[in-house]
Amino acid sequence: MTPRWQFTRRLLAAALMATGLSAAQAQITVGQTAGHTGAVAGSVKEVTQGARLYFDTVNADGGVGGQKITLVSLDDKFDPKLAAANAKTLIDQGVISLFLNRGTPHTQAIMPLLAEHRIPLVAPSTGAMALHKPVNPWLFNVRATYQREAERAIEHLSLIGINRIALVQVNDSFGEDAVLGALAGLAKTNKQPVAHEKFDRAKPELAPVVAKVVATQPQAVVFIGSGSAVVDGMKALRAAGSLAQMVTLSNNASAGFIKDLGDAGHGVIVSQVFPYERSIAKPIIKEALEAARKVNTELTPSMVEGFVAAKVLVEGIKRAGPKPTRETLRKALEGMGRLDLGGIEVGYGPNDHSGMDYVDLAIIDQSGKFRR
Repeated sequence: MTPRWQFTRRLLAAALMATGLSAAQAQITVGQTAGHTGAVAGSVKEVTQGARLYFDTVNADGGVGGQKITLVSLDDKFDPKLAAANAKTLIDQGVISLFLNRGTPHTQAIMPLLAEHRIPLVAPSTGAMALHKPVNPWLFNVRATYQREAERAIEHLSLIGINRIALVQVNDSFGEDAVLGALAGLAKTNKQPVAHEKFDRAKPELAPVVAKVVATQPQAVVFIGSGSAVVDGMKALRAAGSLAQMVTLSNNASAGFIKDLGDAGHGVIVSQVFPYERSIAKPIIKEALEAARKVNTELTPSMVEGFVAAKVLVEGIKRAGPKPTRETLRKALEGMGRLDLGGIEVGYGPNDHSGMDYVDLAIIDQSGKFRR
């Protein structure tokens, strides 16, 4: 082999190595901490799957400016302290944004890190009013508030002639926030709850709580809580012989929640904060359905939440310039104004990081599907 050919081979090898290194670095990393195990694991799995559906679609088309989106997910076991620790780990790893964490106290535990490290948190999977007002310059909500969901549910119950309504809530910041909406809905219709009971989030014991509620003979019971605790409460209500209409909020709008309820699920009303997952009249739902079909997956309400959240984040990254940073992403999102995502609008501005205000109701039918 001639010296000249050896030199050419070295140049080619160096070029290939540089190309490979560039490709490896040409990615934008997003960080998520959520309860992938524990009480909310079912819905967390679905919402994360929905987000990955959209990221995979974007990456298949070349990513954003040639950079692929990578989602790094850590399990916080639905523990606020671990959520904060995970968030710090992700920040130290250099993620451009925190994304799609789960839980109100968990988000509140993460919030001090945002300004300290100047990093956005996009689409926390919670509707706590405390995340909307006052506006946090580094936090961008997508979904509507829990208060609006609970108020809408009470309004619906009143419209169908139900007057004796009981409230069962988790005794934490999420429960205290969401129940304000239910109480506002009751006040609008000149009602008081026939019972208002609380349970501990860390060690939920629903049997004694439900016994107190059943004694008041409610026509409907609104459960404000998450995952397995609400499932246990609803099953206990039916086991006690109560035929009361059962209602819960969108944080439980998952196929996993329906599966865990089993026979007790038929007729349960669950509020929704995104369009119907079978409504192909909405372009964004059609887009999500097509992405789900490619991987042979059935679209669920929680997956729609993840899909929409990912679309909002990617839109912000696209607007953040050819070399997006945490700061340029924050500015891009805040300057987004009103954006049509495909039949639904999201909007941000310096004085408004609420995102969407969409609220609807669904009922679990005999086949174990949400119907609207």
